[in-house]
Amino acid sequence: MAEHIAIVDDDESILRALSRLLKTYSFQVKTYASGREFLDSLKAGTPDCLILDLHMKHEMSGLEVLHRLAGLGFNIPTIVATAQDEPGMGHRCELAGAVGFLVKPFSVESLLETIRSVTTSAQTISS
Repeated sequence: MAEHIAIVDDDESILRALSRLLKTYSFQVKTYASGREFLDSLKAGTPDCLILDLHMKHEMSGLEVLHRLAGLGFNIPTIVATAQDEPGMGHRCELAGAVGFLVKPFSVESLLETIRSVTTSAQTISS
C-alpha cells in the first residue's frame, strides 16, 4: 500500500514539484499552502509522513506547526525542509518533534531515503 505524504509549503511551485515527484514514486500526496490548512485537514485523517517547510510567510512557521501537532497529541513522522540552514535549527526541529531535516535544494535520493527512514521507524514503533 502506498504511503500518504502531506506537503506543507507556502511556495506553490515547490508544492507542485514535490507532489509530481513523489507521485512518480507511487506515493499518495496531498498538498497544503499553510500550516492552518494542514491542521484543519487532520479531522479527515493523518498522513503517514509530513514534509513541512520551516519558513512560511502565512500565519505560522513550521516550528509552530510542530508545536501545535504535539499539543493536539499527533505523532506524525515529520521531515522539515528549509532553504535557510541556521546553526542549531535541525536540533530545534528535532526537539519539537521532527524526525528528519533537509536543506533545500535537496536531491531526490536524499528525500526518498529520508521518507523511507522516517516511515520505517514509525512502523517499527507502532508495531
